[in-house]
Amino acid sequence: MKKQLTQSASLRVLALAAAGLGLATTAPAVAQDNAPSSRASEDVITVTARRREESLQDVPLSVSAFGETQLEDLQATDITTLQNAVPNLTIHTGDAENAVIYIRGVGQVDSLAFAEPGVGVYLDDVYLARTQGAILDVFDVERVEVLRGPQGTLYGRNTIGGAVRFISTRPGDNPGLQLEMGYGSYDHVFGRARLSGDLVEDQVAGKLALFYSARDGYATNELDGTDDGDVNRIAGRTGLLFTPRDDFEFEITLEGMVDRPDTSRTPARATAVAGVDPGTGNIAIFDAQDDPYSIRASFNDLDDLSSWGVTARAEWQVSDAIKLTSITALRQMDYDSNLDLDATELEIFEIFVRQEAEQFSQEFRAEYDAGGPLQMTGGVYYFDDADDTFNGLAGASIALPLGGGVYFPYPLQSASTNDQDTQAWAAYFDASYALSDNLRLSGGLRYTRESKSFARIQELYAPGTPNPPPFRDGTGFEVTNVDVEEDFEALTPRIGLDYRVNDDLLLYALASRGFKSGGFDGRSNTPFDAEPYDPEFVWSYEAGVKSTLADGDVTLNFALFRNDYTDLQLSSFTANPGTGAFEAQFTNAGEAVIQGLEAEAIWRAAPGLTFSGHVGVMDAHYEEYIGPGGIDISDQRELVNAPAWSGGLAATYEWVLDNDLFARVHADAAWRSKTYPTVSSSETLAQDGYAVVNGFIAFGAGDDAWEVRTGVRNLFDEHYVTQAFDLAEFPGYQLAYYGAPRTFDVRLVLRR
Repeated sequence: MKKQLTQSASLRVLALAAAGLGLATTAPAVAQDNAPSSRASEDVITVTARRREESLQDVPLSVSAFGETQLEDLQATDITTLQNAVPNLTIHTGDAENAVIYIRGVGQVDSLAFAEPGVGVYLDDVYLARTQGAILDVFDVERVEVLRGPQGTLYGRNTIGGAVRFISTRPGDNPGLQLEMGYGSYDHVFGRARLSGDLVEDQVAGKLALFYSARDGYATNELDGTDDGDVNRIAGRTGLLFTPRDDFEFEITLEGMVDRPDTSRTPARATAVAGVDPGTGNIAIFDAQDDPYSIRASFNDLDDLSSWGVTARAEWQVSDAIKLTSITALRQMDYDSNLDLDATELEIFEIFVRQEAEQFSQEFRAEYDAGGPLQMTGGVYYFDDADDTFNGLAGASIALPLGGGVYFPYPLQSASTNDQDTQAWAAYFDASYALSDNLRLSGGLRYTRESKSFARIQELYAPGTPNPPPFRDGTGFEVTNVDVEEDFEALTPRIGLDYRVNDDLLLYALASRGFKSGGFDGRSNTPFDAEPYDPEFVWSYEAGVKSTLADGDVTLNFALFRNDYTDLQLSSFTANPGTGAFEAQFTNAGEAVIQGLEAEAIWRAAPGLTFSGHVGVMDAHYEEYIGPGGIDISDQRELVNAPAWSGGLAATYEWVLDNDLFARVHADAAWRSKTYPTVSSSETLAQDGYAVVNGFIAFGAGDDAWEVRTGVRNLFDEHYVTQAFDLAEFPGYQLAYYGAPRTFDVRLVLRR
């Protein structure tokens, strides 16, 4: 069912990459004598990974950063495209519109609210608590930073595996109007617009940005010929920046997103699915699918997602050395979905979700930098998150396989409410001190305390009850009623040392401890009590080199890392060994070691011609994995989303055709080795090595006033698994979600 990267496919990838490079290097010689237009990729990106503006090459951390033009080169419509350009990064949309993000093998695949992400997503320094809505659309963007390793001594919300920071443009920056319109495969209509400028000169600036995307689904539903998994999304962001004095500024931003497609996204059957035909009472068998984009679904008619947020930021430059910052944010998210997780017309495993979430955060931060050897940052952080979810399963046609072609009817229908509240307090401190002109010592410490309360009521219903069923009206039978709370706390230090050999070479080493809070299993079937699962911890060690060579034409960075991971929070689906009933388990199942290396390189080969590449290598294995029955099954499991190899190559060339016109061509290829998307390490669902190739060609005005671009993504139409469900234990099958097939588009960009 999956396309594997065969030898011939590999040769096709290399051939295309060579062709793209050949096209770039055989452009008219006049290009070498003319300056490229302003849309050429930025040579230097300034980041704020350490809460101060620095060149990427001066930051003694593993950070990848992408400005607006570089994101355009990647043809990024949302942040999932970063997977093609960052070493040891996996990022895609999960089964329930959730962001699945892994950095160096650390992340979280579960979509429910009780399972906190291992990698944090920040929008303008505001942590997004829900993974639904965290796949941010790329519009109104100054840059995106990907920080690898634990974050906590500089950021408001602690994250164990890393952070993806989305920084939008400031009101008044890049003044004027930018408008982009396009059309592509699957009737994809999209557009982006941004208007920015001064409202009161030197005192008030404003911006307004809009994003729109609507397309048909990539898959076709065999039952009625309709498409499955379409998109109908609009998003916006507006902001005002007040600068009444030179030493004070206040910015307020309001943003929101609404996605109202006709259908949810249905997975493909990776194995045969069996169910009881309600018309005949016989067992119906649905074979595994050869075409992952031809599905069967009868419960995919809802997938509404909306979110909005308001952020107020105030900065006061108290003196030349001291700056105070306050960030106040309120966000809300609503998600309603019907998910057909049997990929048939029968009611075997149909899931409904009705979720509402609200979060509030307040951060106060002080920074000290007098221009001397000492620099310090410290702050306090408060976070309040409330999530109410009503969800359940309808499985009137479940048929459990007993072996030998015999099936046992096991009708099941349930519904539950999960109410979870989290309050977190934290204080953090980070400092660096220059021991000499070249040697700097840095360190930090964070104290986090979290209080979680969790209430769950679950009922079972007779087969044939409407889905969703009436809840708490006497129709159902209560099987779970849990109301519990627990506190969790941790100290997480960081220490680092960096040595500036010369202006072009930086060496660094650091060690840090990461922490992810414990909680309560949101699928628990415990009748009247629930034990919390413990926090997970990681000690992360890293040593790296950042270098600039060939008079600035080559940038080459390396990093070695090791993560010692304890009390991993893992989610799995199984059957009760005594009753055969469905059980979902979320437990501290194991210990793991993840070690490897990363390399990133940029070569500015000639004016307008840039090559870039990255490679990630991981040796990831469980040291202990306590499975059902208390048995260590570490030798039977592979870590999720931890491919041994991943990497990518890209080439961009821009040249002037005449004084009023330029041309730009880009090609990139990204690959990864065998990857396991499920905790069960199912070989059926494992994705073998594959590569994806993308590219575009563009023409535009020399003054940057307009540009026309046509591009392709997934040129060779590779079919690859991104997300999967292993339900082999109950009710006896496996499902897979696939990435996007080959798509084309053409777009027009206007700038005034």
